[in-house]
Amino acid sequence: MSPLRWIRHLFMPWWLTHRRFGPAARVAIERAVGEVESRHAGEIRVAIETALDLSDLYFGVTAHGRALAVFGLLGVWDTAGNNGVLIYVLMADHKVEIIADRGIAARVPKSDWEAICRGIENAFRAGRYGDGVANGVRAVGEVLARYFPHDGGDRNEQRNTPTFL
Repeated sequence: MSPLRWIRHLFMPWWLTHRRFGPAARVAIERAVGEVESRHAGEIRVAIETALDLSDLYFGVTAHGRALAVFGLLGVWDTAGNNGVLIYVLMADHKVEIIADRGIAARVPKSDWEAICRGIENAFRAGRYGDGVANGVRAVGEVLARYFPHDGGDRNEQRNTPTFL
């Protein structure tokens, strides 16, 4: 475990995350989720976490491992069509992970998700946090529309507003 990673996580203030994702960014993300969910049969959830806690750091939890845990904690897996997708942001590591439920993961190549994650991370490097996530949501929506076109029913089983952990 890198001492630099420990320092980033231990001293990353939660208020900085909330400033980077202010009210306008939160609304933009929520609107993007609502907009794209009308075009496909999937459910998108966004979770933003400032930093890992001490126990996760001690045990070497990665952004991917934490994203898997958050996928379960938020119940993204609990959709009727097994069609949930989590966009997870770990601010201290500047990492983005996309976790898709088994109904989606079986059909969508992992490379599609990785390309979207790198695009969001590039936006972060340019200081465009809200826009980066909103554009990432739109990109996930395009992938889902390609593989899971809208089935006529709008069940909105996940909340559209970003969750801050």
